[in-house]
Amino acid sequence: MSHPLNVLVTGATGQTGSLVVKKLQTLPESFRVRGFARSPQKAKALFDSTDNFFFGNILQPNDLVPALEGCDSLVILTSAVPQMKAPPQPGQRPEFTFAPGEMPEQIDYQGQTNQIEAAKRAGIQQIVLVGSMGGTDENHFLNTIGNGNILIWKRKAEQHLIDSGIDYTIIRAGGLLDQPGGKRELVVSKNDVLLKNPPEGITTSIPRADVAAVVVQALLQTTARNKAFDVVSKPESPNQTPVNNDFKALFAQTQAGL
Repeated sequence: MSHPLNVLVTGATGQTGSLVVKKLQTLPESFRVRGFARSPQKAKALFDSTDNFFFGNILQPNDLVPALEGCDSLVILTSAVPQMKAPPQPGQRPEFTFAPGEMPEQIDYQGQTNQIEAAKRAGIQQIVLVGSMGGTDENHFLNTIGNGNILIWKRKAEQHLIDSGIDYTIIRAGGLLDQPGGKRELVVSKNDVLLKNPPEGITTSIPRADVAAVVVQALLQTTARNKAFDVVSKPESPNQTPVNNDFKALFAQTQAGL
């Protein structure tokens, strides 16, 4: 039997990142997981133990070196996070901004390229990058938040990963739902087709827990290597029966390149 994969998850205290870490921790025969985050306090609050956690900043490439040492795979779940400027006045829409030094250009582009380059130097075999749908549309409303052009910078980082020569899996999730996983059939496509013209019976969203499952399977299935795809879900089945997604077949429908 081959040894368990050593996997580093960055953004490990984020809403989706923490789900990925926890899911990997339940599969000790397949994975040895490490987490990378900025806040030890946040990590302590989320996990029973912060053993195998590394703390630092993705904008400081040297912080990544000890975390990546001896790893086989890297899962990138870091993302710039918009913050509300102030509570909106009645009848007005809230305005959002990004913290100083944490614009999408810095976090989603520079921070991700730092991780990709550090992974290359560390001899990482595969990088799984979790992004967002909407990147084909420069006028997408997410790009207007805080004038951050977040989807444009995410897409530039994805291209950098494809060009890096490391095996990649780029997972562009639809709108993220805080709902249980394993209750919906997943659907994959490319180029925001599912966003612009969703077929009948398909939503433009996906539970975070299902995204975490896609990440774990992307590390296990060879059909996920060197693929980039959009992923959404069908609505939850009314009778609450668990859905057993065939991930090997799902990844086989996906394609290489941006």
